[in-house]
Amino acid sequence: MQELKLPRAQSLQEAGVSSAVLAKMMQRIVNEKLEMHSIMVLRGGKVAYEQFRAPYQPWIPHVMFSVSKSITATAVGFCVDEGLLKVTDRVAEHLPELHEHEADNAMLNKLTVHHLLSMSSGKEVNILADKTRKQWLRDFAEYKWKAAPGEEFSYNNENTYILSVLVQRVSGQCMVDYLTPRLFAPLGIPRPFWENDGCGAEAGGWGIYLTTESFAKIALCYTQNGMFANRQIIPAEWVQQLSAVHIDTPPADSQHDVNGYGYCVWHSAVPGCYRMDGMFSQFALIFPEYDACVITTGGEIYSKKMLDALFEYLPALFTETDSDPVAIPQLRAYPPLHQSARCPSLEEKLDGRTIFFPALMQQTIKAAGFPLSVMPLAVFFMSADKAGGIDKVRFQFEHDAVKFSWSEGKERNTVLCGLDGRARKCKITLGGIEFIVSCTAAWEGADKLHVRIRPLNSVSERRMVFVFSGKRVRMVPRSSPSLDHMSGYAAPMLSTMLPNETMGKLMADSVRRLASLLEPLHIGFLR
Repeated sequence: MQELKLPRAQSLQEAGVSSAVLAKMMQRIVNEKLEMHSIMVLRGGKVAYEQFRAPYQPWIPHVMFSVSKSITATAVGFCVDEGLLKVTDRVAEHLPELHEHEADNAMLNKLTVHHLLSMSSGKEVNILADKTRKQWLRDFAEYKWKAAPGEEFSYNNENTYILSVLVQRVSGQCMVDYLTPRLFAPLGIPRPFWENDGCGAEAGGWGIYLTTESFAKIALCYTQNGMFANRQIIPAEWVQQLSAVHIDTPPADSQHDVNGYGYCVWHSAVPGCYRMDGMFSQFALIFPEYDACVITTGGEIYSKKMLDALFEYLPALFTETDSDPVAIPQLRAYPPLHQSARCPSLEEKLDGRTIFFPALMQQTIKAAGFPLSVMPLAVFFMSADKAGGIDKVRFQFEHDAVKFSWSEGKERNTVLCGLDGRARKCKITLGGIEFIVSCTAAWEGADKLHVRIRPLNSVSERRMVFVFSGKRVRMVPRSSPSLDHMSGYAAPMLSTMLPNETMGKLMADSVRRLASLLEPLHIGFLR
């Protein structure tokens, strides 16, 4: 099924969107070098403005991270509307097997669907749990209780995973199958890919991939009280339930996180506005009062910076008027590596030969739980089928590009990297997930080949520098945004998830140290 396009407004002025305000918003995003991949502004059911940062493209699905929670909550809403579930239902009534591994059944018996939707289950989860063990339901049951259900807000992915299992249990279908005739098909959204637990249930709290257009359609549906193209898609009563404040959120570093939480959506300081929110700045900011929404995808891990840049100009974007249109600043494209001088003799020596990295090195990296992949860490952090263990590397040189082949476990991929200053787009499969990648390469001196691979479905770019010395090969892996940058964000967040302040500080320090270990120098040999 092809993506069906939303109607486009002929101009910002026609849609009631201020070009002057939008220009200021985009200028701030450009000036602050925020990692925005796309933006779409809708008003009155039409797309008033859209922009994509090259090489990201409108037709390529983008990872949504925790926006997935809002889609899962939508699936729950359909179940409620069809009488398959009630928000007051006790979870253990539908998933009795939780009792087999639960130490406190009295607490479990208090847990309801409402508690999962509102992030008030009371479970203290381990966000570093090994998802490759594929026992997510058992892990949830074995986690300790930090509070009784309903007592306090505590955001975690596992609550929404349990909702995914509930939808599957009561409907007899996985969530994608269940949502296709109810949500995706009526909105003209092609069947999306959604990561699962390895046992057939979607991850729930993360893992769905949507184009910006598909994401916008779902947000538009909520903006218009569940309506789309004059048809009721999402039950209006569920839109009201989902968007209501169900629990207060505790003090936080960001003013965007303290306005209360609905059913898998965050509330804004702007009255009536709420948002679907995914890590790395995947946002749908919904303004029902103005019949408008703003959609973004990105790779900006400091999402507060992105929200600050957006909300400085919201809702003025919809309330101010223009006498004359203003030019909108453009996002700066991610540049490929510049064309460089070729190394014919070394290329001839390398061509078609294989670089092996010692098995001991691969096993050591895998033992840490985060084996190095050509896809940066953010892609597989919560995956049931982690890729990783780069080995059996081969280069085949052409007149303006190089074929780069490698293995990760049982998966082998080949991409074409432009050597002429132009990136090439290719498809690969890692960890069972298909990616579209933009690839480029360049020689840095007579013995150093730099390879860059950017997954256009995801958020980070992998950078690898191969240094050749006889039969010995050194490979230095890096990512952009860097792991140091990402650990700087993750460390304080993780520390707040632990009840003991000393343990929290130790956790933060460990994360910072771990970042330097996740991208180790690789020593290989040419055969």
